Amino acid sequence: MHYHLIGICGTAMASLAGMLQARGHRVTGSDENIYPPMSTMLASLDIIVRQGYSPAHLRPAPDCVVVGNAIPRGNAEVEEALNRKLRYHSQAEVVKEEFIRGRRSLVVAGTHGKTTTSSIAAWVMDQGGLDPTFLVGGVTQNFGVSFRVTNSDYFVIEGDEYDTAYFDKGPKFMHYLPELGIVNNIEFDHADIYADLKAVKLAFRRFMNLIPANGRLIAGWDSEHVRDVVAELGARLFTQVETFGTSEDAKWQARDIDHTGEMSRFRVIREGREWGEFQIPLIGDFNVLNSLAVIIAADAWGLARQAIAEALATFRNVRRRAEVRGEEAGVMVIDDFAHHPTAVRETLRALRSRFGARRLVAVFEPRSWSSRLAVFQDEYPKSFVAADVVVISNVFDIDKVKEKGAMLSTARLVADIAAQNKSALALNGADEIIDYLLPQLRAGDVVAIMSNGGFGGIHEKLLDALRK
Repeated sequence: MHYHLIGICGTAMASLAGMLQARGHRVTGSDENIYPPMSTMLASLDIIVRQGYSPAHLRPAPDCVVVGNAIPRGNAEVEEALNRKLRYHSQAEVVKEEFIRGRRSLVVAGTHGKTTTSSIAAWVMDQGGLDPTFLVGGVTQNFGVSFRVTNSDYFVIEGDEYDTAYFDKGPKFMHYLPELGIVNNIEFDHADIYADLKAVKLAFRRFMNLIPANGRLIAGWDSEHVRDVVAELGARLFTQVETFGTSEDAKWQARDIDHTGEMSRFRVIREGREWGEFQIPLIGDFNVLNSLAVIIAADAWGLARQAIAEALATFRNVRRRAEVRGEEAGVMVIDDFAHHPTAVRETLRALRSRFGARRLVAVFEPRSWSSRLAVFQDEYPKSFVAADVVVISNVFDIDKVKEKGAMLSTARLVADIAAQNKSALALNGADEIIDYLLPQLRAGDVVAIMSNGGFGGIHEKLLDALRK
């Protein structure tokens, strides 16, 4: 078949393009924003990517048009497809029908940790001999890619709660046919599509309700909202529930967590009995819990404990998750995807735990919809407690934010952080931030740059400036 992907350079869409090509299909696509790493990956696969959107890109007609979830009505190619009544689907629909149906699917969901957990799961299942097909929302460093297509019966996928397409406003994870479903945690996020926490919890309740009676729900018991949703399902949930966390009433518990060495170590207790000891080359309690969820899933699919332990010890983190981009003049520059207040807080806590007394400089760009709106105005100041210096960038794409509602006030955020006796200021974008930081930085500093976008290439610009 010939698939044409509108918005092909999105992470999920570019990965789908590669998967379809691996299945022997012809793939083309178009996008307005063509930039690495996805543009580079597509080029390496010799997939034709056309700049901008035009009806001409649909001539001759492809067998199926795939519409990315960022593509609205009014897009020239969407309108052409509708006018000519071409066959079209969402990215999630195509993944379900081409790759998941008939397979055993592990879907990793939750407000935080989806990409890391699904990447850990793909590696552990691979090292355990299951040879899974996988699709995750980032580049897994063990594989060097964000997807793989195999002929095995096993599939690992990141289950996003964000909406599917302009014609399907339900979450993507509703399409992924879970046999095993991990829900790490639930919090309010995606303020552009969810009205409140109640709406988010409803989405996750519907996801849990998809898991069959012979499947398992792996539920993060440290999250009160996960507990609430499981309780709401009550007798209707015929699935076996595997609860996990540090909580004493969790079925699976992580205990004696130790981050003092190069490897984080922890014990696993199952229903009060010692189950095993594990180590991971990742920082933060949240990564211990991500790993524990995968341990439970791997056990459910029959992997031996020793195989699980060996795989976890050799896992390499996902790109942009506390990723060390380089060190120049004694200054370490770290790239992290954190944007929700909880993710920012936990990332900085983990870095503080790993780097101890070294000065920690946090640079944050409000770029996701929820971070740009005022919904977390009162939460963000508490997220930067672990940092010594905080620099907040201007809100990304201000004009679009104003159309959605009240915008995050960076001036108020900086004032609230400064009230904690902490150095804090707001600056206008990457170049201005680098100009400010350069004379301030000294050997031993750790600069944690947090954004869910490219942030004007700030990481390499800063490293280059330090180098010079």
